[in-house]
Amino acid sequence: MRPGSFTASPPPTLACALVSVIILLLTGCGYHQAGSATHLPADVRTLAVPIFATNAQAYRTEMAFTQATIRELNLRTKYHILNADSDSADATLHGTILTQTVAPLTYDASTGQTSSYLVSITAKVILTAHDGHILYRNDGILFREQYQSTQDLSGFIQEDGYAVTRVAREFAQTIVSDMLESF
Repeated sequence: MRPGSFTASPPPTLACALVSVIILLLTGCGYHQAGSATHLPADVRTLAVPIFATNAQAYRTEMAFTQATIRELNLRTKYHILNADSDSADATLHGTILTQTVAPLTYDASTGQTSSYLVSITAKVILTAHDGHILYRNDGILFREQYQSTQDLSGFIQEDGYAVTRVAREFAQTIVSDMLESF
């Protein structure tokens, strides 16, 4: 080769392109299509979600959790959701509210009264196939939510119910994500 002259590199060959594609496929990062359930068999098309049971001495928490879970399943899956126990369901999601506590979190220094509270709710869920096989289970899910108390009694609004509703939404999003998208 003479000084000052150059040669163009040859175009990539078919073999080089094929090797690149194979390497790319082998180094996949493990993602999967959203909604492709890892815990649920492909033959599951109908899910029953009866009203959650409760061991807590709280008003309507089990209803908030059941409704939030059904809503989340309807939004994120193509399963037919039944809101009661049914023999026609391919799988049934049973939930139980294990505990619910409300504890003072902060105090107003000038009045000595509680200014915010922390609601803590522990629940468990079990997803069972029609044949009795357990498809998914989580025995202790803890969620917490802070809420402010109202100092003005003339405009008093009970905030703990709204806090429970927020916890129920977060619970439902977490459970449905875990059932559908966990690796």
